[in-house]
Amino acid sequence: MEERLSKDYKQLSLKKGVFLIGLGLACLIFLMLDIITGPSNLTIERVFQGLFDPNGLELTERLILWDIRLPDALIAIVIGAALGLAGLETQTGLNNPLAEPFILGIASAGVLGASIAIVLFHSYAFLATAFAVPTLSLLFSVIASLLILFFTIHQGGSRSSVILFGIALMFLCQALIGVLFYIASAEAAQQIVFWTIGNLTKAGWQEVIIVTIVFLLVLPFSMRQVWLMTLLRSGEAQTASSGIDIARLRFFLILRVSVLSSFAVCFVGTIGFIGLVGPHIARLLLGEDHRFLLPGSCLCGAVMLSFASFLSKAIIPGVLIPVGIITSLIGVPILVFLIMTKGKHL
Repeated sequence: MEERLSKDYKQLSLKKGVFLIGLGLACLIFLMLDIITGPSNLTIERVFQGLFDPNGLELTERLILWDIRLPDALIAIVIGAALGLAGLETQTGLNNPLAEPFILGIASAGVLGASIAIVLFHSYAFLATAFAVPTLSLLFSVIASLLILFFTIHQGGSRSSVILFGIALMFLCQALIGVLFYIASAEAAQQIVFWTIGNLTKAGWQEVIIVTIVFLLVLPFSMRQVWLMTLLRSGEAQTASSGIDIARLRFFLILRVSVLSSFAVCFVGTIGFIGLVGPHIARLLLGEDHRFLLPGSCLCGAVMLSFASFLSKAIIPGVLIPVGIITSLIGVPILVFLIMTKGKHL
């Protein structure tokens, strides 16, 4: 009997490993599609040649590939992975299947900071884009994160209190953003709108490197707690009976979510549904074992955002649709499908 159970467990683990490999391959495929898609006349052959031999391209082609397309494609991968991880930890820590990283109000605070920078510095386009917008967005996101962490400590890690405080903070920031619309010029208001719906094209190599470093620093801490997160999914009562300090576990979980969300928002704005839907897709493929579910959520988030980035350029040739619109158009039907098919088990 034990031998059979061991064999079944190994087969199940092998199956999950195959799924993870498949997600990794899908990630690479959409990354390449994202790189080769665009309004310029770069052919697939020239793109592949430029990736391995940049000096073989003309100056214009090299600038398009290495300064525009590659950073945009890579930031989609790393932001998607970060939001997928943050979404999983939010849903697990708050035991809420409809939770996502932005439910805590961090994204709204980041957009508020960016909106203030746009209104104040819209006459100085380079200063606003290169420095003021990401800096104030990150600052406001960090302030919101600190408020949430302080509230978490004050309330003893109560998940319902954290959710309600996050929702209140989100509506407060949205109200203040609405006030800025009234005092902003038409040009500044348009920039705020684009920041609100998410835009990958503002990121360059510096942003790619920063977000990648942040993600790689947070990931090991998340992986160290995969057993605790799996146990937490079985219920708070059972977790507490095992001697786990749930308040402390939830504090560090929210800390990781706050860091990932803050750095994601400050460079690309609010991109919805990745942190909500990505973990659910991974859960359907890999189950509740966070040893597989955690990397699976990262890969699902990366695949979704990379696919959305590709579609944003491919749907209407020559027109770049904001990626936040694409993720919503993709995420809504997936979410409805999940609710209809797996609603009782979410």
